[in-house]
Amino acid sequence: MKSNSFDRKKHIYRSEVFVELVKDAVRFFNGTPVHSLPTPEVFLGVGVYALYYTGKNPLYLKYAALNRLAYNYPIYVGKAVPKGWRQSRISDSSATQSRELHNRIKEHGRSITVGAGLLLEEFMCRFVIFEDEASDMIGTIEAALIKLNQPLWNVAVDGFGNHDPGKGRYGQAKSDWDVLHPGRPWAERCKGAHKDDRVIVTNIETHFNRIGV
Repeated sequence: MKSNSFDRKKHIYRSEVFVELVKDAVRFFNGTPVHSLPTPEVFLGVGVYALYYTGKNPLYLKYAALNRLAYNYPIYVGKAVPKGWRQSRISDSSATQSRELHNRIKEHGRSITVGAGLLLEEFMCRFVIFEDEASDMIGTIEAALIKLNQPLWNVAVDGFGNHDPGKGRYGQAKSDWDVLHPGRPWAERCKGAHKDDRVIVTNIETHFNRIGV
């Protein structure tokens, strides 16, 4: 078969329906109830979540001020997907019967509890549970919320959502988050050359200036 001549325009997909669907999901997300960490009850499901800071750490006072009246400025956005999601080896039941979303938020609570300079009661969260075909939107909505809100711990301070890299990988550097908030035992085993905390603080100030808060 003869190859066609290349025309980039014939490869571009656009859909106003998709754009409106994402906006609708984001609006729904922003209207969901806000809870303390950990959540008051164990629940089933997978989806997207956000954490909001309300405390007195000097690094994040701007977030505390912005979230005083309404929780509109997340410091972190993440997703929780069922096991096998990356390989598309999931079923509707595996998603609806999973505790991944609850467990992920709970795991973040443990990181905050041991992280120097942070208190668990200084954080709130909200989340959306995606079921059935809607679970295919999880990655898209997470990305949309990060793009819209530019959360500090996603964009300018890396590492909050990291896991223990495991034995044999502790030669890597501590993440920015673990430099600012030491305490996670596995992060203390990471012996690579990490950023100076003054550089990270400068990056935080630059980030706030860039997003205009």
